[in-house]
Amino acid sequence: GTAGPLALIKSLDSSFLVTNGDILTTLDLKELVAFHKSQGGIATIAVHQRQVKVDLGVVQWSANNTISGYIEKPVYDYTVSMGIYVFEPEVKKYIPINMYLDFPELVLKMLEAGEKIVGYAFEGYWMDLGRPDDYAQAADDFVSMRKKFLPEE
Repeated sequence: GTAGPLALIKSLDSSFLVTNGDILTTLDLKELVAFHKSQGGIATIAVHQRQVKVDLGVVQWSANNTISGYIEKPVYDYTVSMGIYVFEPEVKKYIPINMYLDFPELVLKMLEAGEKIVGYAFEGYWMDLGRPDDYAQAADDFVSMRKKFLPEE
C-alpha cells in the first residue's frame, strides 16, 4: 500500500490505524490498538503465518552448475504483513511530502533510524483479496461466517 498520502494529513496527533482496503479479517482492531499502545513503539504491524506451496520440484544449484539439493513440492512458512498498521504521529517525519512511498519502504526507513516497530501475531481469519480466486473464496467465507465478521449484527 501507499504511505505517502499520510504526510498530507495535518491533524494526526494521536495513535492512528491504517488498513489496506482489499482484505477480509476477523481481527479485533481495538485489541490491536491496545497492544500497540502497550508496546511503546512508533508502529505495530499485524502479522499472520502463511504457507506457500511450490507445485514443482525445487533444485538448489551453484554457479558452476552443480546440483546441491532437490526438494519436491516444498512448502515454505512465512510471517507476512496483513496490511493493517497502527502508527504514532511521529511516523510523519519519515514520509516525504509529494513523493511516492510504500509501507515496506516506510518500515525500512524507520528501522534504519533505530525506531521500535513491533508485530502483532494474529491467528484468526485473514484473506488478502488481490487475486480473483482469493476474492471468490472470501465472498463465500463472508456468507458462511457472517457472524464472525459482523458480531454486532
